[in-house]
Amino acid sequence: MSFSICILGSGAALPTGQRAPTAQYVECNNRHILIDCGEGTQLQLRKFGIKLQRISHILISHLHGDHFFGLPGLISSMHLLGRNRGLTIYGPTELQSLLLSFIEVGGHKLCFDIKFVVTESKSLETIFEDRLIEIQSFPLKHRIHTWGYRIAEKAKPFHLNAAAIAEFGLSLEDLPKLKSGINLEKNGKILQFEKFTFPPSPSLNYVYCSDTKPWTGYEKAIEHADLMYHEATFTDQHSDRAKQTYHSTAKQAATMAQKMKVKNLMIGHFSSRYDGSDQHLIEAKSIFERTICAEDGLWIDLEKMTHF
Repeated sequence: MSFSICILGSGAALPTGQRAPTAQYVECNNRHILIDCGEGTQLQLRKFGIKLQRISHILISHLHGDHFFGLPGLISSMHLLGRNRGLTIYGPTELQSLLLSFIEVGGHKLCFDIKFVVTESKSLETIFEDRLIEIQSFPLKHRIHTWGYRIAEKAKPFHLNAAAIAEFGLSLEDLPKLKSGINLEKNGKILQFEKFTFPPSPSLNYVYCSDTKPWTGYEKAIEHADLMYHEATFTDQHSDRAKQTYHSTAKQAATMAQKMKVKNLMIGHFSSRYDGSDQHLIEAKSIFERTICAEDGLWIDLEKMTHF
């Protein structure tokens, strides 16, 4: 089991030599997820050693080009490489017609199926879950309809106490019940599962806040997040510009992290007007110390991060 994030693009609207537009790859318990898909995302996937065909879920936050212009090209490459399993794409209602138009104009029927799931939640809402993970969407506050995403592990199994299991001579058939926290019945007696297990590892979560101004509407979604990514397009010097464009400053992102008791904060979506992210980091850390900056190619092991 693993929970890791790779930053494919950390820039805002205009690509630079150091930053591609927004895109992130998340692997959570062998579920492979792409969040946003700015121009050139498929090149970034190759550059950082991520196999395109592994991706099974694509989450698009909104329909500003720096967050989805890479999607038609990525889908085309998946087709050319012979993909034969389905792909699920989540995003605003207009996204499906846009992508289908690209595919139709190209004159080739895809060799795999695409399932579209419309994000239209007005609060925190589950859009996918299986036995190991859950993905939820929630509304942000931008110039057009925009959603953030929360990826969370389900409750993990209990760890087995091998010594106690051996002492009581329990069988292999008993172990799944113990790992699930179920008591055993042996010879008319109830054996409490706590005697044969240790507490499970904590379940982790990652929250992604794309383009947004700070507002109360997403506080529930980010509360106590193990790691929150929050856009910080501007430094405090350009706070007026942030307000006009419905973006956030580094200080505003940090203030939200502090308010909602987030464990770790990652800021990104930096405007191309800045040569680097040093000032963003200084301003954010003045409010919330456990802050890092998103940089293209950065890999994060979420379990290790929660313990530093």
